[in-house]
Amino acid sequence: MSGDSGASGEADDARPVPDPIRVLIVDDHALFRRGLEMVLAEESDIELVGEASDGAEAVDKAGEALPDVVLMDIRMPRSSGIEACRAMKEETPSAKIVMLTISDEEEDLFEAIRAGASGYLLKDIPYDEVADVVRAVHGGQSLINPSMAAKLLAEFAAMASRDGSERAEQVPAPRLTEREIEVLKLVARGMNNRDIAKELFISENTVKNHVRRMEAVMIAVRENLIEFG
Repeated sequence: MSGDSGASGEADDARPVPDPIRVLIVDDHALFRRGLEMVLAEESDIELVGEASDGAEAVDKAGEALPDVVLMDIRMPRSSGIEACRAMKEETPSAKIVMLTISDEEEDLFEAIRAGASGYLLKDIPYDEVADVVRAVHGGQSLINPSMAAKLLAEFAAMASRDGSERAEQVPAPRLTEREIEVLKLVARGMNNRDIAKELFISENTVKNHVRRMEAVMIAVRENLIEFG
């Protein structure tokens, strides 16, 4: 029986271990890069494969390192994060790009999504949540800071409610419900639908409806279906 037990143990040990998530950090502030590096270095399932201090360098590094996830600032010298995002999606289309920025300007958000970004989070995100952001985006989720998500949803609702002759600016922006804001905050933290449902004591289908709205907004922006300004 001891032999059977040993064989079982060997079989368990033989299970393949997933490759770590390859991350590239791009920011012109060395101190901010260092902070992200220190946090991600603690995670066994995440591997830092490079860093860059501007958009042009970031595109080169991405081509060499082939990252799974890129954490990138928007406003940098030589080439902005938006320009770098567009170039990266051409060179390494499988990379998921998350904009980490101090900018809460709507134009920056819309341009980032159009450029192919999978996330847009303000730099005030707690460092201990960055690893979860990396995992969530790598897993296919789209993450947006809750305050910015509210602006996207308002624009989307305005677009859906106006007729062809009206401009979006003439349609009053609807207010998000308290429940929608709660869901968006948890989505932005990288929580999955099931965990959000348990946290808020609502059905998983309700959560999915909120997430579908967000995905629809991001697709609409990316495909230029929403006009701004």
